Amino acid sequence: MHKVVAFKRPVTPAPDVPMQGYVIRNFTPNWFATTMGTGILSVALAQFPGHPWLFAMGQALWLFNILLFATCTTLYTARWLLYFHEASRVFSHSVVSMFFGCIPMGLATIINGFLIYGIPHIGDTAVAIATTLWWIDVTLSLACGLAIPFMMFTRQSHSIDQMTAVWLLPIVASEVAAVSGGLLLPHIADAQTQLTVLMTSLVLWACSVPLAMSVLVILFLRMAVHKLPHVNMAASSWLALGPIGTGALGLLVMSQTGPAVLSANGLASVAPAFGGASFLGAILLWGYGIWWLATAVLITLRYLREGLPFNIGWWGYTFPLGVFAVATLRLSTMVPMSSIAIFGAVLVTALVCMWLLVAAKTIKGTLDRSLFVSPCLKAD
Repeated sequence: MHKVVAFKRPVTPAPDVPMQGYVIRNFTPNWFATTMGTGILSVALAQFPGHPWLFAMGQALWLFNILLFATCTTLYTARWLLYFHEASRVFSHSVVSMFFGCIPMGLATIINGFLIYGIPHIGDTAVAIATTLWWIDVTLSLACGLAIPFMMFTRQSHSIDQMTAVWLLPIVASEVAAVSGGLLLPHIADAQTQLTVLMTSLVLWACSVPLAMSVLVILFLRMAVHKLPHVNMAASSWLALGPIGTGALGLLVMSQTGPAVLSANGLASVAPAFGGASFLGAILLWGYGIWWLATAVLITLRYLREGLPFNIGWWGYTFPLGVFAVATLRLSTMVPMSSIAIFGAVLVTALVCMWLLVAAKTIKGTLDRSLFVSPCLKAD
């Protein structure tokens, strides 16, 4: 079954493939999860205005993430150019194809970084770069959200007993782009362009969150009937928190930025209702996320009894936790409850610890090349 063998062991290079090409030949979109986890940590560290040293650390991490994303893009592009036939097999694989969603999600964290860290240094140029990258991200997100499910319906083999939360990855990319759109709104001067970005962000949110919620219903049923996935997919238990945290964050951001955009475009009568409905929806999603957060912790503790073998999928522990932490901190600025801010700080602390652990193991696995695994290739 794909789910069991997906990250089992590296594929031995064929005799006619030079060793120096091994990394490129086995480079998969899974690696873009490293940019998601690193990027969300850089964003989370910027949420503490009273601690400039955290802002400086987040900025350094954002710059590193740009380099990381560029490296992953170069290696994966090289694979398509040098090993096109092998690379194209990804569309038929029921697990690896899901990770295409990591590409636009990783890019979204860089866009957010331009708005957080870039503007103080390069001003309007950062906004222009972020705007251009955002439209690229929108295109990639919608493409993943449509193309990968269509592949699931037509080319791939799936079953409920083998389902995991990785089904969410191509779907969630659109709502991540929606959050970036909401953050971009205050930096756009033209009112009509603002309305275009707002409407696009709302459509992106609608193309993602309801569908993700339906997948979570099926996931709940799958785990109740067939129990937990194989230990190699342990990190996927955290992925359910991703669309919930991102959906809540998107609504919080748009509840703050959307009403002014609507008012500037002759829609002042609906602006208060829009802000209130978005805020209420965000709180409900955030509360729902607490249940999945607690469940993910319990499931992880259960997996620890069996031992958790490291694989690149461990980056799945970082982004969902990070986006829920950022949503919590954003909520704390809108609701006068210190407990929410404290909870958010605890989540960011946990995120830092997890990122350090996963990054260290990733460096080790990169150096010995044990993490370069392409399940789409048949082992010799």
